Amino acid sequence: RDTRTTTMAAGAGQDGALLALIGDEDTVTGFLLAGVGHKDFRQNTNFLIVDSKTTTKMIEQSFLSFTQRDDVAIVVIAQNVANEIRHLIERYDKAIPAILEIPAKDQPYDPKQDTMLTRVKTLLGINN
Repeated sequence: RDTRTTTMAAGAGQDGALLALIGDEDTVTGFLLAGVGHKDFRQNTNFLIVDSKTTTKMIEQSFLSFTQRDDVAIVVIAQNVANEIRHLIERYDKAIPAILEIPAKDQPYDPKQDTMLTRVKTLLGINN
């Protein structure tokens, strides 16, 4: 049994909350190596590795699951994956968990496609 996972699980239930991850294998692996991975007693994880075999429906289900969990504070999603489920992200209107789009491994980040950044800029009155 991995003691880091046990410690994280205990901490998530008491003091803090988890990051959920949706992205390519290298990105997710980097976050997991940094210690943000979690698996609960039902073997549910806080991440989805998206590859060529991952369907849009699987991404949608993971996104909806992560955004409905009480123990998740931030959903980190690679922008190229976010583009596949943009319709869900645009309808998402809760503050927590927050949605954070990050650059994909092979594609540059485009702030104009980032739904949450656009909302924040609008709220702050920033036109550009």
